[in-house]
This record gives sequence, structure tokens and C-alpha cells, in this order.
Amino acid sequence: MSDSDRSVSRRQFIQSAIAGGAGVASANYLFRSSTRADSVASGRLVTLDVNGRPRRVDAMNQETLAWTLRYKLGLTGTKLGCDRGECGACTVLIDDVPHYSCSVLTHTTRGRKIVTIEGLASPDGTLHPVQQGVLDEQGFQCAFCLSGFVMAAVGFLKTNPSPTRSELAHGISGNLCRCQDYDKILTAIMRGAEHVRRT
Repeated sequence: MSDSDRSVSRRQFIQSAIAGGAGVASANYLFRSSTRADSVASGRLVTLDVNGRPRRVDAMNQETLAWTLRYKLGLTGTKLGCDRGECGACTVLIDDVPHYSCSVLTHTTRGRKIVTIEGLASPDGTLHPVQQGVLDEQGFQCAFCLSGFVMAAVGFLKTNPSPTRSELAHGISGNLCRCQDYDKILTAIMRGAEHVRRT
């Protein structure tokens, strides 16, 4: 037998790897009903405190909070932008501290207080002071990033309710605007800070 007969070509190697992967995937599909009970028993069903209400949800171990909020709880104000902790569109408050929800696993937030943009307004519909400031100043262009900026600002203003414009810019610098309308955004949030101080 020659060396060429004994060697495996790149094409043959890739074909065998694909066939092996398909076999594993098929086996997983066939036997997943037997592991379903085990997965529920391992604690995927979690209760989250979201906007002041307990919400029970079936979350995978690797599931992010952003995914859970948007696609399982229907809280679509939390946007998915980069989905890797860079743009801030998914910012929510966890125990009053801003977090990128795309970088937080859902099951790690059990027993913690989660607030999304939907939970900022009062029960009677009165807007949060920062939301009102944005409305007053028409602070965003396309507004895709609005909820992330508002949540970051609300968290920052809890620690510094009287920031200078420069301090505020630094405090919300983890959020990006696709329209690059930062001057209007800062003006709107500064107005929101004024409303916070009055209330």
C-alpha cells in the first residue's frame, strides 16, 4: 500500500468530522426527552424580581438576562445592539447599579432587584424625571440607544444627583449612540438631572 493510499485527504477528514457531528446532534435530539426532566430538576426555572414584580421564567444556564427580558418576558425596551457588552443598548439596573444585560447570566440575578426602562415610570403613568428630561429636550435621533442611556443615567444620578456636564458624560460613557448625537443626549439628561433634584 502506497503512502498516498494511507493518508487521509483534507476533504475526507472534513467529511468525516461533519458526519460525526451530525451523528452526535441526532443522538442528542433523540434522547433529549429523557434529559428534559433532569434539566428542570437542575434549576432552570427561576423567579426574578423585575420592575417590582416576581416573574417566573424557564432560563437555560447560559442564557443572558437581555435574552430573557426581551424574548421570554416581553420587555422589549431592553435593546440588543452588539450583544457583547460594548454598546450599552441593553443596560438595566440590577440593585440600582447599571449593568449590560447581554453580559449577565439570568440565573445569577435571582434574589436581586432588576429594573428595565418599562419599570421607571410611576404606576399612574408619570414619567421618571430622566425620561421627562429626554422628552423635554427631544434628546435622541433614532432612539434605538435611548433606553440604555436612560438606564445608565438613572443609575449614575443615584450616586451623583448634581453632576457637571463633564461628570455626566463620563458617567454614561459606556453607552454608544449610532447617530452620534451626544451633545443633544447630554443636554437631555442634564435636564433630567434637574428634574431629579426637584423631586
